[in-house]
Amino acid sequence: MATLLIVDDAPENLSVLSGLLSPLHRVRAVNSGRRALQAAAGRPRPDLILLDVMMPEMDGYEVFHHLQANPATADIPVIFVTALENSGDEERALALGAADYITKPLRPSIVLARIKLQLELRAARDLLQDRNRGLQMEITQRMADNLQIQDVSIRALARLAEIRDPETGNHLRRTQGYVHTLAMELRSHPRFEAFLTAHNIEVLVKSAPLHDLGKVGIPDHILLKPGKLTADEWLIMKTHSRLGYLAIEQAEQDAERPIEFLGMAKEIAHYHHEKWDGSGYPDGLAGEAIPVSARLMALADVFDALLAQRVYKTGFPLAKALAIIRDGRGSHFDPDVVDAFFARQKEFLAIATKHADREAAQQAVKAHG
Repeated sequence: MATLLIVDDAPENLSVLSGLLSPLHRVRAVNSGRRALQAAAGRPRPDLILLDVMMPEMDGYEVFHHLQANPATADIPVIFVTALENSGDEERALALGAADYITKPLRPSIVLARIKLQLELRAARDLLQDRNRGLQMEITQRMADNLQIQDVSIRALARLAEIRDPETGNHLRRTQGYVHTLAMELRSHPRFEAFLTAHNIEVLVKSAPLHDLGKVGIPDHILLKPGKLTADEWLIMKTHSRLGYLAIEQAEQDAERPIEFLGMAKEIAHYHHEKWDGSGYPDGLAGEAIPVSARLMALADVFDALLAQRVYKTGFPLAKALAIIRDGRGSHFDPDVVDAFFARQKEFLAIATKHADREAAQQAVKAHG
């Protein structure tokens, strides 16, 4: 049974309506606008309100205004009931958002038919809303599942390169954290704010772990060589940026629709070894020609490499690593990116400590921090 709230200041009208509706519905009857608002917001919540227009103190229009203003009652359908037969009043009521308008004297068959119609419409609306909520929850869950699959796939791809070089350990987590830290520092900088939106930062951080994907294509005798590379070996090693770019581009072409993070991942993989002064590789880009994403990764990657122990070198002391970053300002790195690094130096060291490969490295960072 539906719950109906009847509002009328005339006791005889309340009695007539209650007698007509009680056999079919749960009926609550009140004789003022103030009590109507209290009853509408209480329990049981009305499924429909029959609201008299002409009442003292607070007329039906004012009551309706308060009902609409309260989120707890705004969606309850209201049928205005009045002795007025002015078409302007009916138009006003419907324009305000009333569900229907019934004039007195009341005809039982008309009243019951109008109420039945409004209750059926409300039931259909509630059913549709429930289904929409269910669909939205399902869509949200599927999107979350897809994003999780995407993130896991990204890390699995990135680990292909890292597994080949076990010395790099948590390199992906560290560089991802460094890139995020730089982006957050630079997001309000005039040179970077147009690119470093919240959305682009999210895509950038998601893309970062694929920066060295191309190392999968470097032979082990070069990638794992415990010493300085020859000139020819270095030429081969440098091809990893191009190989990573091509691999991601192929994945992009195989996708049925554009996948945003792949575009940025391709950009990072290709250009993160470019230098601000144009002396980097593979294309010798300089200054603003280097994508922002690659400029952030360039510093993140170098800082991590300086501290890390690899098969071909020992890690630098922190003071030495910081000096190298500082000396690279305006030559290797975008000057503003270097400034952002030193502004967030403590965060960089915290990331390095949290994701250190070895206890010794962790202690070294702590000692120099």
